[in-house]
Amino acid sequence: MSEKKMSSSRRHYLKSLMLSIAKGLLEDEAKENEQERIRWMAENCPPLSLPGGTQQLQEFLKELHHKIDVIDEERYDLESKVNKATKEIEDLNIKVIDLKGKFKKPTLRKVRMSADAMLQALLGSKHKVSMDLRSNLKQVKKEVKEEELRNVGDWRQNIEDKSGMDGRKKMFESEG
Repeated sequence: MSEKKMSSSRRHYLKSLMLSIAKGLLEDEAKENEQERIRWMAENCPPLSLPGGTQQLQEFLKELHHKIDVIDEERYDLESKVNKATKEIEDLNIKVIDLKGKFKKPTLRKVRMSADAMLQALLGSKHKVSMDLRSNLKQVKKEVKEEELRNVGDWRQNIEDKSGMDGRKKMFESEG
């Protein structure tokens, strides 16, 4: 193992050598790109000769605007073709996925839902139906037993009624 390992100084030397070669190649490539750009500009863009009079300058500008409009129309047409092609590609990809049938059916789980939540899931959030099942049930009213309120009149009369043997007898009868 130790025979195959490279010394750190050798490794650093090779690394710096590779970096210097790559740097030279990048500089050469940048010079070539610049020369190519200059050559292309000379071929496709002739030197600009501005006319001397105002009339000629206006005609030149109108011609320039006309060329810009033509190029803009071509760009718009190409952009619409590209958008149409990407939509077709997406549709075809969807069809391919459908034909492959890689969709796995998920295992269904038992879910407890209220009736309102189930209707909202089925009909969507637009249709809000409140289905209160308890409102459809028959309602039974409880009879409220009202305790007979004793007519408490004058307290003196009450004491007189309870005084004596007759009063005590009435007191026992009313309690029982």
